[in-house]
Amino acid sequence: MKVVFEKPESLLDNKTIYCPGCNHGIIHRIVAECIDELKIREKTIGIAPVGCAVLLYDYFNFDIIEAPHGRAPAMATAMKRVKPNLTIFTYQGDGDLASIGMAEIMHAANRGDSLTVVFVNNANYGMTGGQMAPTTLPGQKTTTTPAGRKTNEHGFPFRMAEIIGSLPAVAFSCRTSVTNPKNIMKTKKAIKKAFQNQLENKGFSFVEVLSTCPTNWGMSPIEALKWVDETMTAFYPLGTFKDIDEEV
Repeated sequence: MKVVFEKPESLLDNKTIYCPGCNHGIIHRIVAECIDELKIREKTIGIAPVGCAVLLYDYFNFDIIEAPHGRAPAMATAMKRVKPNLTIFTYQGDGDLASIGMAEIMHAANRGDSLTVVFVNNANYGMTGGQMAPTTLPGQKTTTTPAGRKTNEHGFPFRMAEIIGSLPAVAFSCRTSVTNPKNIMKTKKAIKKAFQNQLENKGFSFVEVLSTCPTNWGMSPIEALKWVDETMTAFYPLGTFKDIDEEV
């Protein structure tokens, strides 16, 4: 009998700590499926963030290293230069990557380091109680912006996929979501391409994934999915912002 569905070998059988409706579990499975399909599990090292995915090593069946807050890209660069035959990826949230780690991600991308970055954007600091993040939308209410984010006081959110895509040494930068099966398949295609680029030594690849945070948003899981589709994507459009394979 043909197997049409099974748990990826790259995932462990541990219970999740993520809140009901959180999309991290979907994104974890996509990463695991891509690694299995590319047959690189035993040559892959992931770098976990300080944030909701801090316990990444509890879910993946390959080596995971914990980086200081925001420093995952710097650690990834060092590891890739010491072990260029390995596949190195970082898995980071908006506080880890776009706040304390902004310098690290920008310099790694600007150097064109042969790395894969999965950036999960849920528009707030999820692990610490839902405070305003660099990705919080204008007008969005958080625990530290109860009247909504005011751009004249707090500045504008960073559109990281566009910023990364503007750098000349970057090979691939895109934004996806996982709100429905179609978007999940697009996210898998993007993440697999980001890994494939590293295997072919094409340079730096960045995949931003819009993700729900029902607990801190004060929504049901279904409402949160709808909010991503109708509100987040209006400010953070889905699409590819740099792909050297499509350049003339």
